[in-house]
Amino acid sequence: MASYRASPGFFETPHAAVYALMTATVLLSGFCFIQSEGPSASSDLLFRYGGMYSTALARHDYWRLVAYGFLHVNFVHLTTNMLCLVLWGAHLERRVGAAYFLFIYLASMILGAIIGDALHHSPYLTVGASGATSGLLGALLCLYILGKLEVRADFFVINIGLNVAFALSNSGINWQIHLGGFAVGLIACAVLDLIEKLNGRWLRCKFPEFVKVNLLLLAIAAALVILSGLARAIGGGASAGVAAIAFTVAFCVVVKLTDLVLSIRKGLAITVIALAAANAAGLLLGGWLLSSAACVMQRSTGAAPIDDFVSSFCASPLLVTAVVALGAAAVTLLACSNDMRRGLEDVGFVATSLRAERSRRHGL
Repeated sequence: MASYRASPGFFETPHAAVYALMTATVLLSGFCFIQSEGPSASSDLLFRYGGMYSTALARHDYWRLVAYGFLHVNFVHLTTNMLCLVLWGAHLERRVGAAYFLFIYLASMILGAIIGDALHHSPYLTVGASGATSGLLGALLCLYILGKLEVRADFFVINIGLNVAFALSNSGINWQIHLGGFAVGLIACAVLDLIEKLNGRWLRCKFPEFVKVNLLLLAIAAALVILSGLARAIGGGASAGVAAIAFTVAFCVVVKLTDLVLSIRKGLAITVIALAAANAAGLLLGGWLLSSAACVMQRSTGAAPIDDFVSSFCASPLLVTAVVALGAAAVTLLACSNDMRRGLEDVGFVATSLRAERSRRHGL
C-alpha cells in the first residue's frame, strides 16, 4: 500500500465544503446573536432554534440532531469550533473529497449527539459543532493509521491533547458529544475506506465529486422526509427498520443506475440533466410538505425574519416552490456547465477515463 506521509504539513488550505459549512454555521449562529441583541445567545433562544436537549429523541425532535450543530452559545464558542473546522476539515476534504467529508461531518454531528444523549444521566441543553469537528479529527486519525495521510504524529498529539485538556478544564463543555463524534468519525472513515475497496467490484466508474455530493444531499433530504413521516405516523418500531432497509436498497439502486449511465457515451451529460431534474423534483416535494405542515396553522416563532418568510411562502406556496425548483435546476446546470459540455462532446473518452480511474482506486 502506498504511503501518503511523504509531505508532512500542519496546515492546509480549506476547500469548498469547509467554506460552505463555515458560512452556514456563522450565519445561523450570528442570527441567534442578533436576536439576543448581544454577543451571546440565551438558553431559551437556543432551545427554540434547535438546541439538543435531554428528551429530544423521546419526543421525536429529530431535526435537532442537525440544527444544534449550527448554533453556538457565544462568539468565542463559535470561533473555536470554526478554527477546528478549518484546521481539521481542510486536511480531510483534500484527502477524501467533498462528499465523503460532508458525510463524515454530518454523521459525527448526528450520531455523536445520539451517543452523547445516551451517556448523559441528567437534563441538559447543548449546541455547537464540537461533535462534528471532533469527528473530523477522528477520521484524520483513521487515515493516519491506514497510512493514507501526509501529516506527522505530532499533529494528533497536539490536537487531541488540546481537545482533551480543554474539555476537562471547562465544566460547561459537553465531553460526551466530543467523544461520540470522535468515535463516529474514526469508524465512518474506516467504513468508507472499506466501501471504496468493495466499490471496485460492483461499480464500473469513479464518480465525479459533484455527482457524489448531489447524491448525498438528495439522500439526506429523502431520509429526513421518511424519518419525519415515520415519527408522525407510527413513532418508529419495526416499521422504521423496514423503511431503513428499503431506503438503503433504493439508494444502492440509484447509485448503480448512475454508474451504468456514466459508463456510456455522453453519460456525464445525461447524469447532470438527471441530477438537475431530481433537485427540482425534490424541492417541489419539499415545498408541498412544508406548505401542508407550516401553512395550515401558522404559529409565530418569535423571530420576525422567519415569520415573514413563512407568511410570504404561505401566501402562494405553489408559485414560490415552482420558482425555487426551477432555480435549483438552473443552478445545477450552471454549476456543472463544464461537465455538461464535456459530456455533450464525449465520444467515449470520458466514460473510458471514469472506468479507468475506478480500476486504479483501492480504498480512500
